[in-house]
Amino acid sequence: MRIVYTIAGTYRTAGMEKVLADKTSWLCLHGYEIIVVTTEQKGRPSAFPMDTSIQQYDLAIGYEDNNGKSFASKLLHYPFKQSRHRKRLSSLLKDVKADVVVSMFCNDEAFLPKIKDGSKKVLEIHFSRFKRLQYGRKGFWAIADRLRSRRDQKNVSRFDRFVVLTGEDKLYWGDLPNIEVIPNSITKRPDHPSPLSAKTVIAVGRLSYQKGLERLLDAWGIVCDRLGEGNGWKLRLVGDGEMKEALMEQAKSSGNSDTVEFSGVIKDMDTVYDNSSILALSSRYEGLPMVLIEAQSHGIPVVSFACKCGPKDVITDGKNGILVPEGDVKGLAEGLMKLITSPELLHSMGEEAYSDSLRWNRETIMMQWDNLFKSI
Repeated sequence: MRIVYTIAGTYRTAGMEKVLADKTSWLCLHGYEIIVVTTEQKGRPSAFPMDTSIQQYDLAIGYEDNNGKSFASKLLHYPFKQSRHRKRLSSLLKDVKADVVVSMFCNDEAFLPKIKDGSKKVLEIHFSRFKRLQYGRKGFWAIADRLRSRRDQKNVSRFDRFVVLTGEDKLYWGDLPNIEVIPNSITKRPDHPSPLSAKTVIAVGRLSYQKGLERLLDAWGIVCDRLGEGNGWKLRLVGDGEMKEALMEQAKSSGNSDTVEFSGVIKDMDTVYDNSSILALSSRYEGLPMVLIEAQSHGIPVVSFACKCGPKDVITDGKNGILVPEGDVKGLAEGLMKLITSPELLHSMGEEAYSDSLRWNRETIMMQWDNLFKSI
């Protein structure tokens, strides 16, 4: 069976590229022929290496050429780029004659079902129903986000299958006959969990508005005030992004910079997890954060805002982690302090997390995709 995946090929979608690389490598091993189509790769290597048998095409659309420009500029250029995208993708799909085309919700969801190339069309979303509304933009951008969010509901109904990551998100989309839940998986579960001996809280992800790390730094300030410089604990932020300088300045002005480490992007995440004891997630919105299930697979308990979507599907509050109402900075701090000051609770939650991570077994999750493709 020949499967085409369409994705915006940029370094900012590294999380999606990791999921795609893992998924397609399994499919290649199980007899599928895979083609990956990007829009912005421009000759750059993928963030994560893909199986050598995979054919890759870049359509060179240039959506990102307008990043940082005005609303009017984007409004003017977007229709032309959509037209270019549709024409180039239509031509490619008619040449490659795929059995199934899978969109990763990257600028083609409005027109892909209209391309009559003989393939079945599948749409998968890596965020949630409310993604666009959670950008927090103002003015014309806010109006555009609301309009596009309404249009999303119409677009997803046109696909043969629409795949969401969580049961929570499925409810938000309503009673759609084509919707299925297939979560992300972990490629490899460690043989042993983290010893939880390091006095380190980690946050992993892009240093961006979405991740809400300024709220985590506020919570960490409360922890340091209550426990005295964190009682020997430190907060480690793993990742890079546009808010790095602002976050570093926030840590400095709070007087807690000695307990906050900015590590940048790290490829060897297994070592990071093995040298950590708590994961903090302060996001405003997610889909199903890979960092949550990766932390679980290392036996690390999570203290997280109950944002849409993901944390509520992964964390059983008080058992394998702590869920805090969205935006409750004081509650986030109290959750962190609860685990920091109670080694017994920390380790019992870590054991539960490690055991629970069996849910994200790669073979189990990928068999769901195998069944979906064969069923359509």
